[in-house]
Amino acid sequence: MAISHILICRTDNIGDVILTLPLTAYIKQRFPGVKISFLCRAYAAAVVRYCSTVDAVIEMESLVDPVAYFAGSDIDVIIFAQLDKRLAAAAHKARVPVRIGNAYRTWFNWWHCNRPVHFTRGGSNSHEAQLNFKYLRPLGIDTIPELAAIPAMYHFKIPHDAALDQMLRPYRFNLIFHPKSNGHGREWPSDYFVQLARSLGKQQGLHVWVTGSAAEGQWLAEHAPELLQLPNVSNVCGKFTLAELACFINAADGLIASGTGPLHMSAAFGQRTIGLFPGARSMHPGRWGALGIRARSLCQPVVDCNGCKIKHALTCDCMRNISPDLVEKNVLEWVGQKRTADDQVGVK
Repeated sequence: MAISHILICRTDNIGDVILTLPLTAYIKQRFPGVKISFLCRAYAAAVVRYCSTVDAVIEMESLVDPVAYFAGSDIDVIIFAQLDKRLAAAAHKARVPVRIGNAYRTWFNWWHCNRPVHFTRGGSNSHEAQLNFKYLRPLGIDTIPELAAIPAMYHFKIPHDAALDQMLRPYRFNLIFHPKSNGHGREWPSDYFVQLARSLGKQQGLHVWVTGSAAEGQWLAEHAPELLQLPNVSNVCGKFTLAELACFINAADGLIASGTGPLHMSAAFGQRTIGLFPGARSMHPGRWGALGIRARSLCQPVVDCNGCKIKHALTCDCMRNISPDLVEKNVLEWVGQKRTADDQVGVK
């Protein structure tokens, strides 16, 4: 196909957006010279702009008249990587030449997308990032990359923020805890974070930074005050924009979180990352694991876990089965690697 401009629409959560971005690098390999635009929510746009394989970012909230926008653009292919009836109808009315969307049990994509694909996410054994490649079938691309190949498809250029660098500079190893998930994943028990932080306090020069929204910081202050009161812990919940959080994650030395947006950001940036996951099929690391050159996912499933059967459970026995000692073992491995690297270049 003669393609010059592809628009990818992903207007849901930041984690889903991050797991869609490998498409942009893969498309550019297959169609050299193609322009790729990415349409997302305004809150996610700042991170997408750091991705060097995206040529333009459009904020969904800026599209007062999406029909006029599509009609006035030179977009010849639009990929709806997430269901959006309003945008699909607008692209159809604007006569965008190629409109790709998942028509599985979705009548409006069957009606508005002239190059539909059909697949189910919930019952799949594939990773979410791999499932996104199915949207490329109408472009003649049937290959689904191996999971191990996807981390190399992330191309981020994260700038340095002098003020954030100054915050981190006094410590030899800066570790980020992102305890909450905004309801998007099973969470590791907050008392486990307390135990881990307390034990890591024995490591000279290791400092813990707790990130999250202001509301999540308030939740921690009420339900896990011991964590925020430890001398080796700083609470920066609600202090950063998403763009600043990206810079902070990139400049730190590691991050621990359950399946949430900052976990996928950290992994995609190439940061040392530990993802904590339950065993439920819809949430396990085979479907949502952190993908990055220095990322690893920990999962200790419990047979017949009752919490895994509850859709909005805060945590479950699978998560409780991931011990603080196991996580600490992984962190201390990182610390040893960092010290060896620092000693080789003479960093004190």
